Amino acid sequence: MTDPILQVQNLTRHFSVPDKAAKQGWFKRAPTKTLVAVQDLNFEIERGEKVAFIGPNGAGKSTTLKMLSGLLHPTSGHAQVCGYTPWKQTRQLASHIGLVFGQRSPLIPALSVEDNYELLGKVYGLAPQAYKTQRERLIEVFGLQNLMPRLVRALSLGQRMRCDIAAALLHKPPVLFLDEPTIGLDVTAKALLRDHLNQLANDTDTTILLTSHDTDDIERICHRVILIDNGEKLLDTSLPNLMNDYTRTKTLRLLTEEEHPTFTHPNVTIERVEPHSIEMKIDVTQVAVEKIVSQCLDLFKVRDIGIEGMQLEDIIRTIYESRKG
Repeated sequence: MTDPILQVQNLTRHFSVPDKAAKQGWFKRAPTKTLVAVQDLNFEIERGEKVAFIGPNGAGKSTTLKMLSGLLHPTSGHAQVCGYTPWKQTRQLASHIGLVFGQRSPLIPALSVEDNYELLGKVYGLAPQAYKTQRERLIEVFGLQNLMPRLVRALSLGQRMRCDIAAALLHKPPVLFLDEPTIGLDVTAKALLRDHLNQLANDTDTTILLTSHDTDDIERICHRVILIDNGEKLLDTSLPNLMNDYTRTKTLRLLTEEEHPTFTHPNVTIERVEPHSIEMKIDVTQVAVEKIVSQCLDLFKVRDIGIEGMQLEDIIRTIYESRKG
């Protein structure tokens, strides 16, 4: 069995910030306090895994990615990415990772996309034929044919994000860090970018570590979820297990022969009733869905039936609220 491509052991990062509540003297240094961004974080990622690294604002996601890419030194702890310690071997690591921050483009605005890619090919020391082959593949996957001659500053946000991610993949890194790649995009641009990333995830062995507040990104791209809060890991599980283990309610929709269907049960909330249809929410921690369905089939002449689990966003919110409680 091969070693994990990414290992994190007791990774910790503290920041000293001004203490505005403390009294300050005329000739004394301003008092500071310690802010804990990441605390004793532990996890491993195997080659080819697509992992969502999620949490609320301030949970420590971006700080962790910056340490794993060598942009920040940890206060303590250890990490290895592709066999390198990121903050000690940053130059060696650079050719093994791709890094995309949603609001910060690596491309030079005054140059065309094509010129930017040529420059990056030189920076990474890519052989001409290898560069050309990878560039053409990325152009096809991300639909960049019409964008290559355009200046970066003339691109829309969605177009630029596609170009940014393609740029991060020019040197075929085995690991790709994505920090909010769809932030600020409209619905159409998000869907397009997800489709491209999903194709990439299916076609290559690239390891992806994704942070995002958009659960559609997670569901379309990732197979595993790591939840953190206040810099600490809360949960590390597969996406299917997360959906199954933490689902508290399920929605049952029925189309009936009866014009005005009615149903009552102590563990069922009626969400909506319309002519020939009823929608109810079932507390699956108290009663089995199959039992409610059986009762409905006995009560109604059913034309159609649909059962839907909790949305991922609601499951994540439930986990955080239960922790606070």
